[in-house]
Amino acid sequence: MTALPHYPFSTDGDRLAPELDELRSRCPVARVGTNSGEEAWLVTDYELARHVLRDRSFARSVLGEADSPAQDAPILAPELLDAMNHLQQAGLRDEVLKALGRDQPALPADWVAGITHEGLDAMVKEGAPGDLQHHFAEWVAAQCMCRLLGLPFEDHAWLAARADLDLTMVTPTHEDLARNWEEIRVYMDDHMAGRRPGAPRGLADRLADLNSAHQGLTDKQLSNIVSVLFVSGYEDFASFLGVAAFNLLQHPDVMSAVRARPETMPQCVEELLRCSVVLGNAIPRFVTEDVELGPARVKQGEMILLSLDATNYDPAAFPDPQTFDPTRSPNPHLRFGYGRHHCPGAHLVRRQSEIAFRVLLDRLPGVRLAVAPEEVPWHPNRMAIMAAEVPVTW
Repeated sequence: MTALPHYPFSTDGDRLAPELDELRSRCPVARVGTNSGEEAWLVTDYELARHVLRDRSFARSVLGEADSPAQDAPILAPELLDAMNHLQQAGLRDEVLKALGRDQPALPADWVAGITHEGLDAMVKEGAPGDLQHHFAEWVAAQCMCRLLGLPFEDHAWLAARADLDLTMVTPTHEDLARNWEEIRVYMDDHMAGRRPGAPRGLADRLADLNSAHQGLTDKQLSNIVSVLFVSGYEDFASFLGVAAFNLLQHPDVMSAVRARPETMPQCVEELLRCSVVLGNAIPRFVTEDVELGPARVKQGEMILLSLDATNYDPAAFPDPQTFDPTRSPNPHLRFGYGRHHCPGAHLVRRQSEIAFRVLLDRLPGVRLAVAPEEVPWHPNRMAIMAAEVPVTW
């Protein structure tokens, strides 16, 4: 019997794994083995992925239950996989959406520009070659998430190290992951317990104040969800900024054009969102009833994995998908999901990325990779693909 292909095929962000292109053209709904040892259906086709995201035959919340299939380590608590529904049931979802919405009152543009300058200035002071992953991607992501949640920035290195471990596949034991998560959760619980009534330091305190009036969530559930907000927000944002910088640096003509016309940066960021390979694993869904999915017949209880990186390279949806085209329009990528399953952090990533990249291009007009693209190192086995460093000179 032929062994199933093992997914993920790669956790490097330098290109889309060729196996994904091959599967999309040959078998867009394919059986694969996962890191957990279980089997799943991997979807690489754009239209089929949109169908899964909008069809209620495919659920997310069920995967948080103890006996549900998993693609990596077991889920430690249901609210970790289904945070927004838990917040909605507790009457707290609107507070999170307000913080992450278009306006983002906690993250004014001049402040984001200022901290981006600060990180780049520190890099320049240390001398070339510098590291954009550390001084740009991780710096901006940590600053934004700490300020948004109201966490002391001096704790960011401690928090980031635990967030990194939480989203590392294969190598940590389940016991290591559980112990690491409990450290993060207890930190958030202690932080919220130390708040002053009527003087919230950020979103975490506001959620705790609102929850204390109605007790829609237990203290443990709330600290789990606030931990998810930090870990997913920091990791996904730092991953995207790093991979996007790596991609942009390979197109000096685009950098010059956007620097000359900064109003085109939003469209450039959309193309970076489409073409940046940032998912080390996949978006999981649970099949709730037997149903046809493209060429496959999927059964109740099985797991679907959506490779949104692969769907964003589908030539049926994106003409000449291998070409980086900052003028691409329309650009209906699935980086943030689709329909009712749309990432609540989409506005934050878009807005703050636009600001951060404008500052990068203005502050360092001569910035370029200090090594060949194939020499940029990548952290292995990350769910949110992360460069170990992005070496640059200027």
